[in-house]
Amino acid sequence: MHGMINRALQSFLVATYGNDVWVEVRNLAKLPFDDFESMLTYDDAHTMDCFTAACQTMHQSPIALLEDLGTFLITHPPLDPLRRLLRFGGASFQDFILSLDELADRGRMAMPAIEMPEIEVTELGANTYRLGAHWKLPGIGPILFGALRAMADDYGSLATLKLAGVRDGAECVEIEVHDTRHAEGRSFQLAEMTS
Repeated sequence: MHGMINRALQSFLVATYGNDVWVEVRNLAKLPFDDFESMLTYDDAHTMDCFTAACQTMHQSPIALLEDLGTFLITHPPLDPLRRLLRFGGASFQDFILSLDELADRGRMAMPAIEMPEIEVTELGANTYRLGAHWKLPGIGPILFGALRAMADDYGSLATLKLAGVRDGAECVEIEVHDTRHAEGRSFQLAEMTS
């Protein structure tokens, strides 16, 4: 697994629960190093051991921890470049949803070595969508759920989401968009402004 994925999990644990929790997780997972490096590749077993240890340490279900991780990826200020990359998917939340089937290709353009989930978007009806995600490790559905919930807020849209099980090996999330102008979304500009 690409180090950026592992580093995101470590950063989530440190930023949300503190460095002591990360040390406990790292020790419980028996990692042979202190920290994940973003530009290295790690055995998938290290990722799974670390995640299992995090669930045990935090006394959280895997789904709850993954949803929180997905939200963190969008809302944590140092990760704003990821949020900005996702916002290139469309001017509205619905445009963004429909662009998710191109996310893996866009991600590989930015970082060729990263393993991005393959997402298939299906329109179920007016303003209703199903996302089916394939990834090499289990858990992409809850991560997407948390990230999509945060992105709906980012766009100022009112939407309901639910985890919809597994279909043909894809973890599914269903989304119903109720109001695309429910609240004022976060500001977004094509270029990051510097002072």
